[in-house]
Formats: sequence, structure tokens, C-alpha cells
Amino acid sequence: MSTSPKSFHVKSFGCQMNVYDGERMAELMAAQGMTAAADAGDADLVVLNTCHIREKATEKVYSDIGRLRKGGRSPMIAVAGCVAQAEGEEIVRRAKVDVVVGPQAYHNLPELVRAAAAGTPSLDTDMPALSKFGALAPRRRSGPTAFLTVQEGCDKFCTYCVVPYTRGAEVSRPWAALLDEARALVDAGAREITLLGQNVNAWEGVDEAGRTQGLDGLIRALDRLPGLARIRYTTSHPNDMAQGLIDAHGDVEKLMPYLHLPVQSGSDRVLRAMNRSHTRDGYLRLLDRVRAVRPDIALSGDFIVGFPGETDEEFADTLRLVDAVGYSQAFSFKYSPRPGTPAADYAGAVPAEVMDARLQQLQASLLRDQQAFNAAAVGRTTQVLIERRAKLPGQMLGKSPWLQSVHLLTDAQIGDLVEVDLVAAGPVSMSGVERVAAAA
Repeated sequence: MSTSPKSFHVKSFGCQMNVYDGERMAELMAAQGMTAAADAGDADLVVLNTCHIREKATEKVYSDIGRLRKGGRSPMIAVAGCVAQAEGEEIVRRAKVDVVVGPQAYHNLPELVRAAAAGTPSLDTDMPALSKFGALAPRRRSGPTAFLTVQEGCDKFCTYCVVPYTRGAEVSRPWAALLDEARALVDAGAREITLLGQNVNAWEGVDEAGRTQGLDGLIRALDRLPGLARIRYTTSHPNDMAQGLIDAHGDVEKLMPYLHLPVQSGSDRVLRAMNRSHTRDGYLRLLDRVRAVRPDIALSGDFIVGFPGETDEEFADTLRLVDAVGYSQAFSFKYSPRPGTPAADYAGAVPAEVMDARLQQLQASLLRDQQAFNAAAVGRTTQVLIERRAKLPGQMLGKSPWLQSVHLLTDAQIGDLVEVDLVAAGPVSMSGVERVAAAA
């Protein structure tokens, strides 16, 4: 391509951190004077912000590139994210894309795009510690909810996971930088901030008084920000769930009663094979401690079925753990071998049809519990943060403190907090009726 692109489209896959990264890349492109295109087919530059967690992630990238070039179109293509980090040189060789940039180097995207426009395909998969955040401009626009990455990388080395190899070691962003970005987000319109990290509860920093703080200290500082109404965080590791963070769920009103705490399996043998470093009983006792300070908390988790060597009885252990916890929602997947991870070489592969059957059974149990959690919420009065318009005329969609989607008819605007009676529960959402304040 001989001319610089005038429009761009960012397509993000995978986790919420990828969503955050995609937003920041879009801001970088807009700052260069480029216009956001609603559809990739209308853009001069398409950024594929990839996820490497699932099997065949790399092949999906090549499929997307093929679709973008179908019909003779020739947009500039940038592959970003974790697939770019893991497969960068191969992508350049095989797909002949214009830019490949890893998740720790995307602050260099404008420079890489300029080089590509001049005819030099660009590859940047360096992994410097946090330098990208210092290079990113302050947030100037936000919806009612916003993500804020506070920690990146992982030191846990679960045997099935590529994150330590694609995102690097655990690194925490500095206290002052996070408070500055949080203030900017609130000034830009955010009422709720979700703190993000591969192991977000491993965050550690030093406050303005020189005191070492954990995530609970950061949450308590954010609690004092005027205009911020809600705080959430994800994703957590059970081993980093310190007592101070548990106590914050009972002490900090703005910290929403919702905890995503992946367990992956209910079998101790499988957990050891996964290198999860926690036990089934330890996990359950941890949840008991959280519920002791916040009895109404909604719990979410992650599960992998069909890990190499998983027996029928070990899978039954997972179902029994699900029964014991009663999750409000959860994410579940079939085991997917990732090249370069220890588990990819493990013996005892579970047949595909067995994994399919187990996943269906697990998801049925999880859906049962999600429906039960929603049904138990009927009759509650709570605040709903309005996030967007719903499909029906006059109807809006917002989130309850427990992260339930709530539909209601209201004149409230996006970003408003509305007092709502929850009146009906569907399989995955709630219906609410706005409370009208009594006349004085």
C-alpha cells in the first residue's frame, strides 16, 4: 500500500483485556486523524486483535485474512494480540500481512502502520514491562462502563495455558497512573469501572504515602473518587485472594457483589495436573469466607472439561462442586491443547465425543443454577445502571449489582442509576419496573 489509511476497524476476540486493548488501539488510530468504520469491509486498515486461548486460533486468523481479501479488496491488515505474539514471524511469512504487533507493543501501532504504508511490513513482538501504558494518551471518552487494566501477565504457569508465554510475567501498573486513568474515565462519563488483569488480585503497588498496597487498597482509593458509582474486578486466581480483598467486599459499598473466581475442575488430581496450586476444599472454604462478609454475592467461574486423563468420576467431582457452589453464571470449555504448553504433551487424551457430552452436561447444570439465581432475585429492589437501549420502543437495558442484564421501560438515560423492582426472571436476564419516588 502506497498511501496511508484514512479509516480503520478493530475486531477484538477473547477476553475483556483484549476488549480494553482494542479500545486503546482504536484511540491511537483516531489520534492519527483516522475515522472509525463500523464494518471491516469499509475500512482501509483492519486490526485483528486476536486471542490464543482456544485451539485453531491461528487458523482462524488466516481465515479472517482470506475473507478480508475476498473480491480483490486490499485493506491494510494488522494482526495484534496473543496470536501475533505467539506466531508473529509465521504470520508475516505465510499471510504476508502488513503489520504484526504483540499485546505489549501495540502503543507502537501508528509508527508500524506508517512504515507499512511506505512499503515496509512491520513486526513488533517485544515485551517491555508496561512501557505501552506510558505511551498511551489519557482516556477522553467513555460509556457508562469502562475497563481499566491494572495488571498484566501471569506467573502461575497452569499447564494448559499460553498466557505466560504471550503476555509475559506478572507486572502491576503504578498506583498514581491507575488513579489518574480512573479519574480520566470518570471525567469522560464512566459510572462503573472494571479493573482487569490476567491475575488481577495479584496487583501490588505503592501509594502516595509510600505504603505497599494490594488490590483492596486500590479499590478503597477508587471508592473515594467522586462520580464513580461502581467498581468490579476480573479475573482472579484463588491463591491471590487475600483477606484484605475479601474484607473489601463487606466494607466498600461501591464494590459490586460479584466475584469471578475460576476453579477449572472439581477433582484434586486434575487440579494438580493443571498446576492450579489449590484444592477443591480450599476453593470451597475460600468461597465460604467471601460469603461470610457478603452473603448476597454472585459467584462466577471457569471450567475445563476433558483435560488429559480426566475420568468419569473426576468429571463427576466437577459436577458435585457446581452443585455445592450454585454459580450465578460461568464459562465452560472443552480442553484445547495449546502448542508449547506442558499439557499438550500429556497422555490420556479424552475422546471428542466424551468431551462434547461432558460439556453439555456441565452447561446444563450451570444454566440450571443461573436460572435459580435469577429467580431468587425476583422481588428485590436494587439499582440498575442503564447501559444502552434495548430492542423494544422505550425499553432500556442495564446491569444489576450482580451483573444480571435487566430490561425495563424508563425515561432514564444511558449512564443513569435507576431504582428498580426486579419482577421477572428469564433464562439469562431479568425484567424490572422503575420505582417512582413518592411525592413529598
